[in-house]
Amino acid sequence: MMQLRGWRDGRGRIMQMTGVLLGLLLMLAAGEAGAQAYVREKLSIPGRLGTTLEGAMVRTEEGGRRPLVLLNHGSLRDAAARPEASPFGMYAQAVEFVRRGWTVAMMLRRGYGGSTGGWAEDYGRCDSPSYAEAGLRGAEDLRAALAFLAKRPDIDATKMIAVGVSAGGFATTALTAQPPPGLVAAINFAGGRGSQRDDQICSVHALTDAFGRYGKTSRTPMLWVYAVNDKYFNPQAVGQFREAFVSGGGKVSFVQTAAYGQDGHALFSAGGASIWTPVVDEFLKAQGLALRDAPAPLPPLPHVAPPKALSDTGRTAFEAYLRAAPHKAFAHTSSGNYAWRSGQRTADKAKEGALTACERAGKGSCTVSIDDGEAK
Repeated sequence: MMQLRGWRDGRGRIMQMTGVLLGLLLMLAAGEAGAQAYVREKLSIPGRLGTTLEGAMVRTEEGGRRPLVLLNHGSLRDAAARPEASPFGMYAQAVEFVRRGWTVAMMLRRGYGGSTGGWAEDYGRCDSPSYAEAGLRGAEDLRAALAFLAKRPDIDATKMIAVGVSAGGFATTALTAQPPPGLVAAINFAGGRGSQRDDQICSVHALTDAFGRYGKTSRTPMLWVYAVNDKYFNPQAVGQFREAFVSGGGKVSFVQTAAYGQDGHALFSAGGASIWTPVVDEFLKAQGLALRDAPAPLPPLPHVAPPKALSDTGRTAFEAYLRAAPHKAFAHTSSGNYAWRSGQRTADKAKEGALTACERAGKGSCTVSIDDGEAK
């Protein structure tokens, strides 16, 4: 397996000095004394019926067996964008778990990025969706990944956690209905399916029934986290999901956070880390799964000088960029305007996105002088 060392996190977003940077800026304040480099590995995971799931792993350089967190992503409303997904899309979130002592695997379910087999989670017509079956198909991919990773000599297969966001949170909930060996807890961030546009779900009733079906056999301790201003799944709908799941016997620690940004569905992100990490810490401690008293320091930044034209604000943003996930690119003008993209499937996609955003951000010709953390 290919190994890569150093830093890069992110979700493939254009990042400027907005609220999205808050979590990364808080990370910068944590200090780097005693920090160690992280190791990244690309993963090729055997799936069902001869399929292959694309993934990536992040871990420290510590030896021995480490407990595992399996991270999985949401579903894109634009089907054409699914092949562009990157396993590094949740690198910032993965890093937070690594800082807490876990080895983290990030995976793409079938139909996303380089995972083969076609999209397996189609729930059918909006007026009669088959949510429960779609969630179980997503859970099949999670189960295959956990079974594969459990065989690694550096993984403690008796202590594994599944974490998912949006459609990934829904698939994670489905996984607990038929839990694999070694799954000790699961976390659902903003989980659900069928959001066609803001505040509109294809059949809340059918989605509630699916959660209820999972709850009948789910006994794995779960944490559910939803922001009060989630525009995919509003508090009223989420309350129905929770009641249905718990009434069947499901075990849920439920947390509704304050509003996050313009749409709380994006809470599980680098920018939302100051909100969701304390919630996760409390849950892990309650389950006897806290591995450290406090998160470890972040790895040191790469030694790459920022473009000279950047202001102090721009330099701070550049530091956040250096911590971001591959593939990434930083574009700027001679007058100091800038934009960047990270967590992209290819370097060309990162460059294209950064240039486009930079040109929209201000006047002047934009140049990509930094690509994947290296000066060009």
